Amino acid sequence: MPTLTLLAKARNNYQLKLVDKLLRSSLEGLNIELKINGVTSRRWVQIAVSGEDEKIALNCLASEFGFCPTRLESVDRFSTAKGLIVALDKNKGEIFVDIGVSSPDPIDATVPLQCLQAQLVDGRKTALGKIAELFGFCKNLPLTVKVLRIDEEENKIEAMLAEKQLVQYRNWTRSLLDRLMILGATLQDVEWALKTAECNRDVINIEPLGMFEHAVVCKLGTDAAGLMPKIGGKLQQATFNIFNPRKIIEFLGDESTMLTS
Repeated sequence: MPTLTLLAKARNNYQLKLVDKLLRSSLEGLNIELKINGVTSRRWVQIAVSGEDEKIALNCLASEFGFCPTRLESVDRFSTAKGLIVALDKNKGEIFVDIGVSSPDPIDATVPLQCLQAQLVDGRKTALGKIAELFGFCKNLPLTVKVLRIDEEENKIEAMLAEKQLVQYRNWTRSLLDRLMILGATLQDVEWALKTAECNRDVINIEPLGMFEHAVVCKLGTDAAGLMPKIGGKLQQATFNIFNPRKIIEFLGDESTMLTS
């Protein structure tokens, strides 16, 4: 029963139990044995699956949740990988994305400022802090990256934002709808918080970004910043950030390739 690393981080035992419950619900009816083997040093969930329907179960989990490449040799050049932001180094101008590589040592994929400038702000010499403000970059935000270079001697992975990620940002910007990103909470907890705070009338839907990461899509005219104080106290373990299309459009202008490509 080989151990696999799920593309989901459980920040505490409560979330680990929720992962177990969610996986069993997703695989209900299959003849398999599922075991949660704990988490890695950086909190990625490790599981083991065996049984008659093992292959079907693994395909289902790969499609619905995804798996992490735990070793550097498992990462291929020009492949895409989804991970979570672990740090923004404004001095070096790099974003560090944890894509799951943990053996023999943890290695993050680094996205340099030059790539972010070229991909997000039409090549303008914009500071990392400003780009992070515009696009809501923060710790634990999911990002999909494309691997550009792997240096096994220096244990380094260089990457850029994947086309899938760019398409998401284009669509979000063109929608003109604010999004409140909630990181570290279950979908059920987010739904409960919105209902309890009587904010449902201000929301169109909730987009999943990961197992414990979600984007609350606000109705046109509703500011995501206004929702934070209403539901923040009900999700005290979660962190929040905002994606505001109007600020991006104001900064880039209507002729931006972000809007026209």
